[in-house]
Amino acid sequence: MSEVSKQSKPQVQGTASFSKFMNVLQAIADSPNIDITGLMNVVPYPRPTLYRLLSALINEELVMENGDRGTFKLGTRLISLAARARDEHDLRSIAHRHVAALRDTTGETVHLAVPSGLEMVYVDKLESPQNVRMISRIGTRVNLHSTSVGKAYLAALDSAVRENILAQLQLTRRTEHTITNLDQLRDELAQTQQRGFSLDWEENELDIRCFGAAILDCGGQPIGCVSVSVPKYRYDSIDTKLFQTAIRATVDTISKSL
Repeated sequence: MSEVSKQSKPQVQGTASFSKFMNVLQAIADSPNIDITGLMNVVPYPRPTLYRLLSALINEELVMENGDRGTFKLGTRLISLAARARDEHDLRSIAHRHVAALRDTTGETVHLAVPSGLEMVYVDKLESPQNVRMISRIGTRVNLHSTSVGKAYLAALDSAVRENILAQLQLTRRTEHTITNLDQLRDELAQTQQRGFSLDWEENELDIRCFGAAILDCGGQPIGCVSVSVPKYRYDSIDTKLFQTAIRATVDTISKSL
């Protein structure tokens, strides 16, 4: 589990054992086909404890062993749980046809993301019909400071809430273009507010540029974000004003639908 994820989850009395199971499960999700030595490097538990936790997770079909290779991967039970969670996610259900229309309008990959602690999580993705596509997938967790969905979310928050989150962020450098200075990030968020959309200028992944915008609930608070991702080599040929107008119209429509 990332350090960001750990910091964003307060401990609840009586749930220490459950947290251990979740930490092991997250470590396996983050590193498929990890072995026991790899797990010991990620989660701070002794080998006997890890084996006990793994045995319980395997019995519940949440984790599987890779034959006799001594490595582990997520279990099949999680597939049905994830599918049910995705289908029952109200925002995804409401937004899906609108983000699909945005994908069709732009011809590029579109993501729908929701906040999760100090990160964003992709809950829907519609691929570009063009040859070069992004490797992201539903369930991917991304940083707030280096992505268009993260910056759109931060910019839409009330200032006090935003400052509380900024104080907890680790401004990890993802690429040479990542903003790692807090004052510079504040300036970027102010510009995002003025524009009505955010930009990721190869800040999270080289050769990928993104537009983002926030979906607001009835109280005007951000509950999710939409992004459009464009490979760098196609960027000069797109109509940027069309993309900017389309993504703002999309989040406005979704917000009203809520």
